[in-house]
Amino acid sequence: MSAYPDWIWIALAAVAVLAVAGLIAGAVRRSRTARLREHFGTEYDRLASETRSRTKAEEALLARANEVKQLEIRPLTAAERDRYRSDWQKIETRFVDRPTTAVVEADELVCDVMRARGYPMADFEKHAEHLSVKHPRVVEHYRAGHAAIDAHGRGAASTEDLRQAMLHYRVLFEDLVGFSGDDVEQPIQPASEVRDAEERIAYGRRAEDRLRR
Repeated sequence: MSAYPDWIWIALAAVAVLAVAGLIAGAVRRSRTARLREHFGTEYDRLASETRSRTKAEEALLARANEVKQLEIRPLTAAERDRYRSDWQKIETRFVDRPTTAVVEADELVCDVMRARGYPMADFEKHAEHLSVKHPRVVEHYRAGHAAIDAHGRGAASTEDLRQAMLHYRVLFEDLVGFSGDDVEQPIQPASEVRDAEERIAYGRRAEDRLRR
């Protein structure tokens, strides 16, 4: 005969389940955070700072990834790449005499390339969000280039600022156009894996609460 009542063993088992579920959930969260940080880089840090919540930032990034997954993004054809490269060279040539116009045209050309590849019509912020999923290493260049346009509109951008903006757009343009059309893409942990772990924790807590009543 056991030296302890059955309810004590049940309580210990519930606590053990809760502890194991907690360890699993913690490991899943850490793994998700590591993957998202590795994939999104500075965009992860920017959003975490903006939302002041790592959890909210990660949920937003996962939502972006799911949204882009529904889009039919395609590589450019060789003819399209040649045409866009020719357009870019003309824009760079115009920068010498009309730097503001050239930077605005660079922004517009990037949007044209995105639409040609399958990204939907959208405003700047939505374009930046979409780019951050498949082009995480260069989305900061898009933000920096666009910021220079905004600053110029307020009369706060110098010619040097516009030159830097063109350099930012060039990096983004080259990554979008490329030669093979391949995107930078890494597996992003599905949110369902985290929810499963959290549900296991909730189940363990409910079991423990029932035993305490």
